[in-house]
Amino acid sequence: MTPSQTAMLWPGFALAGLTFVVMAEMYRRRFRQMRRERSTPGGVPTSLRSARQLTDSAASVDFRHLLELPVLFHVALVLAYATGLASTDVQVLAWLLVAWRVVHSAIQCIDNRVVPRFIAFICGTLFLIMLRARLAYGVSADV
Repeated sequence: MTPSQTAMLWPGFALAGLTFVVMAEMYRRRFRQMRRERSTPGGVPTSLRSARQLTDSAASVDFRHLLELPVLFHVALVLAYATGLASTDVQVLAWLLVAWRVVHSAIQCIDNRVVPRFIAFICGTLFLIMLRARLAYGVSADV
């Protein structure tokens, strides 16, 4: 295992850390609203009822976002690690995606303005596409 291979794992740890921070924020907001409205966990047992009753949902929606598209990112990191394709350019693309996910989460959890959030989403997605394309090229060149 080379240092660059190991370094390839850090963007994944960082994105997982962001996911845990957003999850904690989601629960903080839910518990605060439930206390304020004097509701109990049994009062919101389904996601449909939860969506109707828990109005402060920005962190919850962002948490879901951090479990959707980033799956492709985490698989790419494992691929780069396993194949030895963890070059500097691949690592830079991975860190740029993480940076844009942080920006996206901050926008969504703080003021949730749609246009800036969408721009952050598109930028992160473009870096993910470039990362996956770079890895596909590296794998195909190795065949």
